[in-house]
Amino acid sequence: MSTEIEPKELDRHECVICGYVYEPALGDDKGKVAKGTPFEELPPGWRCPICGARTSQFNNVGPKGKASGFQENLRYGLGVNTLTPAQKNLLIFGALALGFLGFISLYALQ
Repeated sequence: MSTEIEPKELDRHECVICGYVYEPALGDDKGKVAKGTPFEELPPGWRCPICGARTSQFNNVGPKGKASGFQENLRYGLGVNTLTPAQKNLLIFGALALGFLGFISLYALQ
């Protein structure tokens, strides 16, 4: 019986100066950092490939596709807080598109 261990999701980190997001799954070709290298294990001299900021200028933004916000607040908000950013975009822009189509359909009432 083989037990497969699920790989740990690695947190992404965003540069507060330029907005560059270091994604461990992609690594950094320019800085010669291998794919799968966690932010905490970056070489001491590694800098942001865009603006040259040090690692102390990065904030943890969590794993990709995970619901944003504090974990204890995810149960509030009519279930919307548990949605991923992509799902929230689909909900918002889908509702806007339906509203627009409803508004345009009023012209057919003549």
